[in-house]
Amino acid sequence: MLGATLWAQGPGAATPPAPAAADPVVFSVAGETMTRTQFERMLAALPANVRGQANTPDGKRQLADRLAEMKILAQEARRIGLPAQPEVATQIKLQEDNLLASALYQELIKKAAPSETELKAAYEARKADFEQAKTRHILIRFQGSRIPVRKDQKDLTEAEALAKAQALRARILKGEDFAAIAKAESDDTGSGASGGDLGELTRGRTIPEFEQLAFSLPINQISEPLKTQFGYHLIQVQERGTLPFDKVKADLEREKAGDTAAQEVKALHDKAKIVLNDSYFGSPAAAEGTPGATAGARPVPGTPAVKPAAAPATPAKK
Repeated sequence: MLGATLWAQGPGAATPPAPAAADPVVFSVAGETMTRTQFERMLAALPANVRGQANTPDGKRQLADRLAEMKILAQEARRIGLPAQPEVATQIKLQEDNLLASALYQELIKKAAPSETELKAAYEARKADFEQAKTRHILIRFQGSRIPVRKDQKDLTEAEALAKAQALRARILKGEDFAAIAKAESDDTGSGASGGDLGELTRGRTIPEFEQLAFSLPINQISEPLKTQFGYHLIQVQERGTLPFDKVKADLEREKAGDTAAQEVKALHDKAKIVLNDSYFGSPAAAEGTPGATAGARPVPGTPAVKPAAAPATPAKK
């Protein structure tokens, strides 16, 4: 819903004071107007993909055309009394409450911004989470793998795939080039084209058995064949290190602010008196014996309705 409070609500609304010359009216439809400041404020509140499309004069004009159509229809809806219909009034109320709940949560996020000291302490406490390993691999699939069979290649049994992986490892140990073999033999055609390169892996970004080996295998050693749901892997770790604080600071800040805001939301939830009528909703077993519960009406256990968006603590896997 496009910023319904940013302009007068149609004919009959109080006439706004004339805008200052520095803030000209840029939009007018059926008696409603918007100044440049109001239009830019509305634009800033829209989803990022919509804002991106309106970054040019033509884009802003197209947005204004859509806005005008919406305003015309909304005015007509008011004229014929649609807001008074119970189902429409319910939707309006739900949208208003949802908008206010989201706005409050964002306000809590702003107020919960952690200090530099808190962020550095969190970084040190979780330093292992920010380890990264520059890794490459060769994958030999077997029947039932999630990886498709390459063109003109045999659909190997598990035993055949293991034997092939072991043979390729022996060739590498005798001096053949890992990258060349990956390009020719790996069934992971994406990484195979670049010599098996997987880039920098960070914890939590790959399947557990692969991660465990990537963060324990000695540097430059060729692993024994590792079986996963994809097939048998030969893995080589070329470098290992830890992302510096500056690289993860923004993610830590979002995560800690989100945690603090979620605690604030839970406190508000716990403080509120919420009751459900068991004759309508049924009586959940979890509520039995809840202190303060009365016949036919029980406090509602659970989590807040508004939850923070999950923010990854590390960069996305390449």
